[in-house]
Amino acid sequence: MDGKTCLLIVDDDPDVQGTVREYFEMQGFAVSVAGDGAAMRQVLAAESIEVVLMDLHLPGEDGLALTRELRAKGGIGIVVVTGLGETVDRIVGLEMGADDYVTKPFDLRELLARVKSVLRRVRTGGVTRAATPTAAMEKIRMGRCTLDVASRKLYDPNGEEIAMTSMEFDLLVAFAKNPNRVLSRDRLLELAHTHGEEVFDRSVDVRIARIRKKIEVNAERPEVLKTVRGVGYMFVPDSAA
Repeated sequence: MDGKTCLLIVDDDPDVQGTVREYFEMQGFAVSVAGDGAAMRQVLAAESIEVVLMDLHLPGEDGLALTRELRAKGGIGIVVVTGLGETVDRIVGLEMGADDYVTKPFDLRELLARVKSVLRRVRTGGVTRAATPTAAMEKIRMGRCTLDVASRKLYDPNGEEIAMTSMEFDLLVAFAKNPNRVLSRDRLLELAHTHGEEVFDRSVDVRIARIRKKIEVNAERPEVLKTVRGVGYMFVPDSAA
């Protein structure tokens, strides 16, 4: 679409579709809309979508299932939309693979900032400065897996790609640059999120739990990404076969 960033709004509310579409088009985006999962798939088949704004409460297939489907395909940023106070939905949305979330009613300027933040992370090389990999960090052993920094992919011991969100990648790079060093949640957000934007204060915990299921031999007894109680987390290299 003429080099514009392509955004897909998945929401069954025509007012939300119209308002968000008009605003983002004014900001230079190419915007498509879909009211359900079937319409979403049609758009994805026809357009090169970079970021999806996903309402979690949809008719038929809910937004959580669609988020999981999108994450399995990889390569697309996902911002989920929840109702005010629906903390459980936010957590589950992150667990399903969303990169960020907003709550209704949302401020359009905040929504734009979050979409741009996710967009920066999903594009190749779009990590923050503090998490930018060095030439010596092309492939890194992360527990039972291998992180390929250049391609932004994670591989299991059999060489199969494991689906991973952009923020999960940035977190792994942050840990790789700071082995055997305790990193607080705030520091991890500095390294792997954006410049001081407000985020869900347990999002780091949710994402690390999800990462552990991918890289640890036993996620219930982590040896690679250790919890340092009351302080943060620490990456211990070569701690898993």
